[in-house]
Amino acid sequence: MRRPSSDLLAHLALVGAAFFFGTTFVVVKDAVARAGPVPFLAVRFLIGAAVCWPFATRVSTRRSTDRGVWWAGAVAGTVLCAGYVFQTIGLQYVSSSVSAFITYLLVLIVPLLSAAVLRRPPAAPTVVGIVLAAAGLYLLHGARPSLGKGELLTLGCAVCFAVHIIVLAEYSPRHDSLRLNAVQLAVVGGLCVVPGFFTGGYHFPLSVWFAALYTGVAASALSFGLMVWAQQRVSPSRTALLLMLEPVFAAVAGAVAGDHLGAVGAIGAALILVGVVVAELREPPVVTIPDL
Repeated sequence: MRRPSSDLLAHLALVGAAFFFGTTFVVVKDAVARAGPVPFLAVRFLIGAAVCWPFATRVSTRRSTDRGVWWAGAVAGTVLCAGYVFQTIGLQYVSSSVSAFITYLLVLIVPLLSAAVLRRPPAAPTVVGIVLAAAGLYLLHGARPSLGKGELLTLGCAVCFAVHIIVLAEYSPRHDSLRLNAVQLAVVGGLCVVPGFFTGGYHFPLSVWFAALYTGVAASALSFGLMVWAQQRVSPSRTALLLMLEPVFAAVAGAVAGDHLGAVGAIGAALILVGVVVAELREPPVVTIPDL
């Protein structure tokens, strides 16, 4: 029987993961204003992979030596790379708070993609959640009938992250989670290295190197480690609900940095959260979110 203190620590671990994920939006937005998005991603994810790899290689389970983890990590990492490229470039055109809330629409996109693949229509709560989130997105954008470049890029990010969740649902049960995470982080960084030379290069100011170090360690390595440990003790539905604190933390961090949503935007953000809650209470995702 699990002790209450263990369950409490697991819940706090997920809150901590959501906090670090949420704070990265402001950090990344500031970094890509001084450096190219692609070279920044290369450095960030290679740092994350370097931090994770020593822990991954110490795993002695049979699954950790399975060569199939390289293929699984390559597929997951490629999709994840596309999502982060969309998100990071999109941050050049939208606020960190707007980016965080649009990104979290992936929780509602997952059941739609699953329905398309499995030929099963989404349940009624999911449909209601999607409608609420769409209304929230409209308000978050300032109640304007069209989406700008930044919003569209971030929507592309949400779709890629949703595909990533489906990919992990297929591969993660077959392989050690620490090894799989290390490989996928290395793939993201590796895919960005060469293009990074042609999209701004690696002559970063010191502040950008600190941003890459923070996001690589706190978001790519530490937060995923907290999630892996906590998910042994917390149900998937509760995990998803706790991770919904991520866009809330992003909004708070944005407000501290002077990046305010405004009254209409705040109502839109609240509607997105309500929509996610409605969908998640009845239809939680198969795996948790791989965010910032």
